[in-house]
Amino acid sequence: MSIGKSEVEYISRLAMIDVAENEVEQVSAKLSKVLDLFAQMEAVNTEGVEPMAHPHDVQQRLRADEITETDQHEKLQSVAPATAKDMYLVPQVIE
Repeated sequence: MSIGKSEVEYISRLAMIDVAENEVEQVSAKLSKVLDLFAQMEAVNTEGVEPMAHPHDVQQRLRADEITETDQHEKLQSVAPATAKDMYLVPQVIE
C-alpha cells in the first residue's frame, strides 16, 4: 500500500507531529513499508490457532507468601509526636 503526501500531512496533523516538507517522502516510504508488513501478516492463515497471552508456555514462579519481618510498630511509633490505636495522628489539613 502506498501513502502519498496528502495522507502523510493528514496523519501528521492528526497526530500533532510536525513533519518537515523535505521529510514527507521519507515518512511516506516508511509508513508504506509498515502497512505492507501489516498486509503480509494479515495474509497468513491463522485458522485453528488459539490466541495466546504470551509466546512462551511458562508459568510465573512466585515466592511463598511468608512473613519475614518482625513487628516493630511500637518501636517505630515511640518517636512519633502523636499516636492513637496504632495509628499516627497528624494535623488536619482539610477543613
